Amino acid sequence: MRDALVVIPTYNERVGLEHIVGAVLDAGCRVLVVDDQSPDGTGDLADRIASRSPQVTVLHRETKRGLGPAYADGFAVALESNAPVICQMDADFSHDPSDLSRLIERVRAGAGLVIGSRYVPGGSTPDWAARRRLLSGAGNLYARIMLGSRIHDLTSGFRAWRPSTLSTVDPKTCQASGYAFQVEMAWRAERAGHTVAEVPIVFRDRRVGASKMSRAIIAEAMRLVTSWGIRRRLGQLP
Repeated sequence: MRDALVVIPTYNERVGLEHIVGAVLDAGCRVLVVDDQSPDGTGDLADRIASRSPQVTVLHRETKRGLGPAYADGFAVALESNAPVICQMDADFSHDPSDLSRLIERVRAGAGLVIGSRYVPGGSTPDWAARRRLLSGAGNLYARIMLGSRIHDLTSGFRAWRPSTLSTVDPKTCQASGYAFQVEMAWRAERAGHTVAEVPIVFRDRRVGASKMSRAIIAEAMRLVTSWGIRRRLGQLP
């Protein structure tokens, strides 16, 4: 796993950054931190961590433009690094770094995209209230129906990519800037005919920091998924 590269986007994640980077390194992977000029000094801390470890690199973006563009920029750097597997995960320990090996092995076994899924047998969200579980499940079901997808957890941000698959879906051209980026990327991989696998994960609430979810992000996701679904039904997608 030592050559696998994990892309971690950050914005005001200074409190937990050293812990998550250390855990990913302990899992045997390299790390690329993509920071959006965090006012809390996350980027500066990332630089100090990178100065102590050659397995850590940092990409500083000039402005905060959303999760999707942050990942797109990070993926471009990751592809240039020639990493055999490129992973993505949150910085808040909602994704367990010890699960990285299971995702990576499925890529090495032939999958183009492997998703850490909350909604396949064995996956769970034990820390969530019933309302949050209902909203997330309903959102995933709506996206699956509108897009004609067989993927159970389209919104999961814990993933491992085969570089050739990642290049094919072309992250830089994605429309979504918020969490709908996860839906768009997975759907593109599926539509392109790549093998998409899901492995069960236990998704925990973040240990530190504040959630970046907002009404605007939810509205963007609903608008885009609905638009894509209508265009799919009308045969207007390329």
